[in-house]
Amino acid sequence: MTSVDGLSVLVIGASGGLGSHICQQLNGLGARLTLHGRDEDRLRALGLDAAYVCGDLRDADTAQTCVDAAVSAYGRLDGVVIASGVVAFGMISQLSDDVLVDLFAINTLAPIRIVRSALPYLEASAKDGANPFVVNLSAVVAEQPTAGMASYSASKAALTSFDTAASRELRRSGIRLIDARPPHTETGLANRPLAGEPPRLPQGLEPQAVVARVIDAITQDERDLPSTAFMA
Repeated sequence: MTSVDGLSVLVIGASGGLGSHICQQLNGLGARLTLHGRDEDRLRALGLDAAYVCGDLRDADTAQTCVDAAVSAYGRLDGVVIASGVVAFGMISQLSDDVLVDLFAINTLAPIRIVRSALPYLEASAKDGANPFVVNLSAVVAEQPTAGMASYSASKAALTSFDTAASRELRRSGIRLIDARPPHTETGLANRPLAGEPPRLPQGLEPQAVVARVIDAITQDERDLPSTAFMA
């Protein structure tokens, strides 16, 4: 069982729907937080005693900037939770190249870059006797690609594919990489698409329930959270 009390944890997308709830839960468990977002005022509005770092995840340098901020604040990095993401709706013929690039830059490339940047510090954490971890928030569409969301599905499936392979690599260094694929959740993300209109979606899960399951996975030393893991 892993305690996060006193651990340095970087949360990417901290002011978003799931990210804000994750921050509150980790803070309550005693983690020392570094919160990433695009707007520092929104981060400070969370009311947490934390370090803050701002940056656009489409920029390649943002990953290293976030990791450096956590290490600068606490001298170490023991965990990373990547809760950022964007969505787009519409048939593939309807999506512009700019939308496609943003989907993969934010949903796929940014998490990969963050894991790469964090790796040396997570390895050091493992050598110090901690149980370092990374959580990537993917989505159910990685398991069940959905028409009208083909590009979004592909960006999340690519992330899950990376997590599956990278988790085997990182395990050798004592680092857990948890790929979480929750079903549709009522975060409001569907109402803020990069393009298109959301289809009629079933009632989603409550964010608090999804976050509670993710926190359980961190503390209970789990390594994978398929969509079925979020079912009551």
